[in-house]
Amino acid sequence: MSSLSATIQKIFNEPGCAKNANKSDAERNKGCAKQLQPGGAAGGCAFDGAKIALQPFTDVAHLVHGPIACEGNSWDNRGAASSGASIWRTGFTTDMNETDIVFGGEKRLYKAIKEIIKKYNPPAIFVYQTCVPAMIGDDINAVCKAASQKLGKPVIPINSPGFVGPKNLGNKLAGEALLEHVIGTEEPDYTTPYDINLIGEYNLCGELWQVKPLLDELGIRILSCISGDGKYREVASSHRARAAMIVCSKAMINVARKMEGRYGIPFFEGSFYGIQDSSDSLRQIARLLVERGAPCELIERTESVIAREEARAWATIELYKPRFAGKRALLITGGVKSWSVVAALQEAGLELVGTSVKKSTKQDKERIKELMGQDALMIGDMTPREIYEMLKDAKADIMLSGGKSQFVALKAAMPWLDINQERCHAYMGYIGMVKLVEEIDKALFNPMWEQLRRPAPWEEVAKNRQTNGMAQIDVQAVDVAADPETTRRAKKVCFCKEVDLGTLEDAIRSHGLTSVEAVRQHTSAFGGCCKRRIEDILTKMPVSSPPAMLQAAE
Repeated sequence: MSSLSATIQKIFNEPGCAKNANKSDAERNKGCAKQLQPGGAAGGCAFDGAKIALQPFTDVAHLVHGPIACEGNSWDNRGAASSGASIWRTGFTTDMNETDIVFGGEKRLYKAIKEIIKKYNPPAIFVYQTCVPAMIGDDINAVCKAASQKLGKPVIPINSPGFVGPKNLGNKLAGEALLEHVIGTEEPDYTTPYDINLIGEYNLCGELWQVKPLLDELGIRILSCISGDGKYREVASSHRARAAMIVCSKAMINVARKMEGRYGIPFFEGSFYGIQDSSDSLRQIARLLVERGAPCELIERTESVIAREEARAWATIELYKPRFAGKRALLITGGVKSWSVVAALQEAGLELVGTSVKKSTKQDKERIKELMGQDALMIGDMTPREIYEMLKDAKADIMLSGGKSQFVALKAAMPWLDINQERCHAYMGYIGMVKLVEEIDKALFNPMWEQLRRPAPWEEVAKNRQTNGMAQIDVQAVDVAADPETTRRAKKVCFCKEVDLGTLEDAIRSHGLTSVEAVRQHTSAFGGCCKRRIEDILTKMPVSSPPAMLQAAE
């Protein structure tokens, strides 16, 4: 079994995985042997997942070994923010071509590593394996090891070619690379009883900075954030932390569990989305630190900060609750946000009609039931048409989701707010909760929606014409109903030309017609269907001679 296959097998057998822990040994082995189904990486491949998980390390050079399209499609695809270095936003790739595929790309990879160190001198380089070099047999582990020894810089292989699985597997493979090559390789300058790690936090839109001031006030130091606004030396020395909080367990539960096993760092899964969840997470951090030797007064100070921040947040949110009364929201996201954002929306006074659980664990689903009740609508895989129908039928007043489904909401002329990694606003902590409420209010009551729902000018004209036409028809129908003779004369005789009885009688009476052919010459009654009906009319009508002038003319 290859090293990569063995790593994947260990990930599938991860004891800390909520889904895996509920299986029997036989089911777990069967699941690990199951082949990836076609389309399984459509939402992002393993390489993409690894790049997303590690790219927020800001002082590291991220080198993609493969065709240029792999780097182009994965560059900056998560809206993380940095307070310092910016090299992480520079795209590096070996740009493999046909010649490299024939003769191998290992020399090209080594040359790229050497050039990056010469021009940028980063503290470390992360090298990402992609499908093409993996299939031709390029050994990036050997190249990275040789380059690290000769060039004097840590060069870390991230062995996660896209074909091995979906994005979530790539997240965990990235974590395995950190555990094997980075964590524990350096020592911090100093340690304190208040050092913590944040795992699975990516500092989207700078949201980590909405919580960090509170931790600083309490004296709690973020020794390492994996990986939002993180630095290489911080993660290398993260094994000296006293406690850890895991923000996204589905992505990096393996990192938290193995650090607990190797270094004795206890962890819990929490969320900073919503007022109550933010308070609970601060309490959990304080509790774990006190259990590891921090002074007991930390808990009192934490409660004091929580009380102050909750009072400020609730005072602001209360102003919006009357405007949100009766408003319903549909949440299409996944993972930890499937329950953490639910709590935040409920605190704002919104009613949740449903939340997606496509990427959620069993524990996530249990938390959703605690928040929304046992009858909560948990959406496994809702198609765009189903989402459209739900919005169009006014079952929801606003949809919160990622960018992929925004056009469904726009087509239904319903408000939409981005809640996923591409968003432009930070919603973490107490300040973030207030910001979320403000953005929902802006989206719900934007006057654009009223204008968008109005019929287009040309549709108004067509509607008016149709209305006027129907009114005219209605008036004619009333007139006809009031005069029985008019009703009798309006009866259709010739269905092919729609000739009515009155037209035929007038022609017969005016011209003294006595034959079918004569009637056809003076009217538009043509076709075999008219002959018998015209004969009946001629039989019933009295014979009269035409006027003298008409006889002379004929």
